[in-house]
Amino acid sequence: MTQKVLSGSRNVAIVGPYSSGKTTLLESLLFVTGAISRKGKIEDGNTVGDATPEARNHKMTVEVNAACTKYGGIHFNFIDCPGSVELLQETYNALIGVDAAIVVCEPDPTRMLTLAPLFQFLDTWEIPHLLWINKMDRPSGTYSDVLTAIKEVSTRPLVLHQYPIRQGQDLVGFIDLISEQAYHYHAGAAADPVPLPETLRQEEHQARSDMLETLADFDDHLLEELLEEIEPPQEEIVSDIKLELGADLIVPVGFGIATEDYGVRPLLDALVRETPDPDATWQRRGEGISVDLPLAQVLKTYYSPQGGKLSLVRVWQGTLTDGESLNGERMGGLYQLMGQQQISLSQAGAGSIVGVARLDSAQTGDTLTIGEDSVEPLPRAEELAPVYALAVVPENRRDEVKLSGALGKLLEEDPALHWEQHGDTHEVILLGQGDMHLQLAIERLQRKYTLPMTTHLPQVRYRETIRRAQDSVHGRYKHQTGGHGQFGDVYLSIYPLERGAGFHFEDTIVGGVIPKQYIPSVEAGVQEYLVQGPLGFPVVDVAVTLTNGSYHSVDSSEQAFKQAARIAMQRGMPNCEPVLLEPITAVDISVPNSFTANVLRLISGRRGQILGYAEKPGWSGWDLVSGYIPEAELQTMILELRSLTLGVGFFQWRFDHLSPVPDKLINRILTTADAAS
Repeated sequence: MTQKVLSGSRNVAIVGPYSSGKTTLLESLLFVTGAISRKGKIEDGNTVGDATPEARNHKMTVEVNAACTKYGGIHFNFIDCPGSVELLQETYNALIGVDAAIVVCEPDPTRMLTLAPLFQFLDTWEIPHLLWINKMDRPSGTYSDVLTAIKEVSTRPLVLHQYPIRQGQDLVGFIDLISEQAYHYHAGAAADPVPLPETLRQEEHQARSDMLETLADFDDHLLEELLEEIEPPQEEIVSDIKLELGADLIVPVGFGIATEDYGVRPLLDALVRETPDPDATWQRRGEGISVDLPLAQVLKTYYSPQGGKLSLVRVWQGTLTDGESLNGERMGGLYQLMGQQQISLSQAGAGSIVGVARLDSAQTGDTLTIGEDSVEPLPRAEELAPVYALAVVPENRRDEVKLSGALGKLLEEDPALHWEQHGDTHEVILLGQGDMHLQLAIERLQRKYTLPMTTHLPQVRYRETIRRAQDSVHGRYKHQTGGHGQFGDVYLSIYPLERGAGFHFEDTIVGGVIPKQYIPSVEAGVQEYLVQGPLGFPVVDVAVTLTNGSYHSVDSSEQAFKQAARIAMQRGMPNCEPVLLEPITAVDISVPNSFTANVLRLISGRRGQILGYAEKPGWSGWDLVSGYIPEAELQTMILELRSLTLGVGFFQWRFDHLSPVPDKLINRILTTADAAS
């Protein structure tokens, strides 16, 4: 019988923009609950999270970190997620496995727009989330201004838990809006209850009324109480918050100073009493799944030089026992994670998030079950399309043979990475979400696989075609040596095709002037030439007709006719007015509408063509701008787009067509190509 999910646990992700203080909050949560005896600091490189060399070198979260603790009779698994917009795939993959999320932000109204992509993902997946405003000792606006800015980007109404108490600019305490009890903070201890300041009574009353009115939008009984001016019991208010939060209908809001542990205990109390337990999460996520088997899902994949592969797994249903097989592979160990520390487990019940060792074929997002039975896969986070690329070259050429294996493992750890090898440029291309994203990948290649790399922007895959036809171009190959010689003789007509037609070959040979067995060799010789035309690039949209020729009964051969065709092409193509073509991409840029004008200028400034813009479906206050942009101008566009949009703008692209390169750019492109070759 499938084991029931334990209600005494919670899986909570800590998410938020870069530099909001997520890792510091995790450290405070672990310290306040007694999981660690001393708090680490980012600058000292001794935090439970961010323990990898890359994280400590960049002083930022670069991958998902898991840690656990206990508070209020609840076992908590906290998942600290990267905040950089370039590492959002990591965050999204982890979020699908949690019961709730804490969204951490700074009290700066001008930066609240950076929360928009997170809110959108959380609400699309209906993941309950609380907002925690950190660094309240360094506000960049009033509390009211901060809340107003948050409301503009949150698609769910805010429900305030607390109201701040200040002395001058210093945050000294808070008023609990549920109990209307005031508290003063104390370093290293829980806040003390104090009388509610008379100077804040009116503001507190208004804030509490707003909270109750928001909750009453979802509870008719509470609405009746408010209309009849009946004071609702605290238990009813908490019950409403829990119910509406669990349905992702509201966003409770708290605040504090993580470095001082201020506001952390009230946050923990809210997590205990208001967030849904794993059973409720599974009822929502597993709706329609009737398989009575243990089910788990991979949230993150790690590779370490010493320990090999480790999968961070959410157990949705049933119990996992160490030594069992998942999807036909025997577990190499079952662990509870505390940052880099692994604590061996014999079992992991439903509702757990644990590490499972050496599941070689398991990928991030995969659904796992006991044995080899296949089950319908659970939904996984959509993979983000790459928007930036670098060509990578091992510093030592002998390392090229092990590059593909290392890149394969790197992509398992980070599904937002992609790699491909371009046949015409012979470059290995690493693609991802931005320059920082790819630089982290390069650092991991060197540290984990001893593969130091050099990088450069990829070569643009230019093409060339022709503008005019050339008839009866003669090519003769005659080579005499001892014994049999070589003889091939052809006449070719070359003419342009419409854009996108590709290559076409035919022959009009009559009377056997060229034997049929040699005609495929003529076509092969033509195609070999088209790999690099007169401008130095592959030739497209060209047709060639073999019209005449001659042969020698003894000296003719397939190779001779192939060479004759190449000679004819070399003679004829320069006279066909060759023209250089560049790839043009169709782009759809998503951007807050306050930045739409900037994006229109961005497209025009990169030789682009604006096709139009409209409201982005499902994204309030966002526009979707469509246009054509040359691939050469797209290479670094994400860097400028993020600079123009506080880091939140993004785009999707696809190859659309080839177009002639402007005359003023041709010489520069040809010179660069000559230097590269």
